[in-house]
Amino acid sequence: MAQLLTFLGKGGVGRTTIAIAAAKKLAGQGARVLLAAQDPSPAFGVLLGATPSGDPQTIEANLSVVQLQSTLLLEKAWEEVKQLEAKYLRSPTLRNVYGQELSILPGMDTALALNAIREYNKSGLYDVIIYDGSGHLTELRMLGIPETASWYIRRFRQVFLDSDLGQAISPFVQPVTAAIFNTSWSFDNLAEQPTNEANSLLNDGKAAIADPSQIAVYLVTTRDRAAQAMAKYLWGSAQQVGVTVAGVLLNSSEGAPSSEVSAEFAPLPITSLPQRSGDEWQPLIDALPNLRETTNAPKPLSIDVANRQVRIFLPGFDKNQVKLTQYGPEITVEAGDQRRNIELPASLRGQGVKGAKFQDGYLIVSF
Repeated sequence: MAQLLTFLGKGGVGRTTIAIAAAKKLAGQGARVLLAAQDPSPAFGVLLGATPSGDPQTIEANLSVVQLQSTLLLEKAWEEVKQLEAKYLRSPTLRNVYGQELSILPGMDTALALNAIREYNKSGLYDVIIYDGSGHLTELRMLGIPETASWYIRRFRQVFLDSDLGQAISPFVQPVTAAIFNTSWSFDNLAEQPTNEANSLLNDGKAAIADPSQIAVYLVTTRDRAAQAMAKYLWGSAQQVGVTVAGVLLNSSEGAPSSEVSAEFAPLPITSLPQRSGDEWQPLIDALPNLRETTNAPKPLSIDVANRQVRIFLPGFDKNQVKLTQYGPEITVEAGDQRRNIELPASLRGQGVKGAKFQDGYLIVSF
């Protein structure tokens, strides 16, 4: 199982440069590294000093690089969809639609990138995958796809089962599925059986997001106050996805961070990095911290059943920027232009919220 590392920050702070330096450092330490870039333009190759393609290629000892190309990824994903349809339907309908003719719709790029990273991870060829993505909310929403998609499946499946339409068609489900599908289903598993594989995949994704030994992000900033404000905003937003932010990388030639900057990002460790000059990478590589050490990072979410509390870490936000609502067995937290549904354990499910407060960067919800 590879560890996924990625970097968040305002445009122009040096995220791609740091991603390349991190890949070089970890490869030099003996880890098998894949550097995956979302940017399809030639700029990435110029900075890298190589010509990447849509397939992983080795450019140094232990270091491979791939430039994710959405059109190629869509073709591959479409073939997988057609195979899945053929598995469940007696007469597949998508076989005459070809991946080579499909256009990229908004949002497809990130979903395709996430699936590609999952496939590279599953291959067992890499110890570390460094993803150089957009570095802002779009990338965070990509990381949140497993949680978001599983909620939609869970919520709307139940809505369908409880609806008048669902009840009306229930007597016909078994004979119809026997005629159309490669198996015979009852009404109870009609909305569940075709999604079993998807649910298993999404659950694996959610477990990976919650485990910093599998996925961790670093904030990249400079001494520019706008860059620092963006980094802090992305820190809080990352907690809404449930991903661990392990530290801050200060890309500056002016030495150690000021006490104000350290206080702004406490308790995250801050590492000052020299700016790269020309083709000289070694000073930057040497200055990088141990990027795979994430055990001391604050947890985005913790549930204390004994004290009937849910603690959500939301640095960078105050109570006026957060909205808490409760519908049924879940609570919903809105912050950072993102919405997170938190499924409660059985002992708290269905219990009303008795209070909520901010304390030391945490939203503490009591039941």
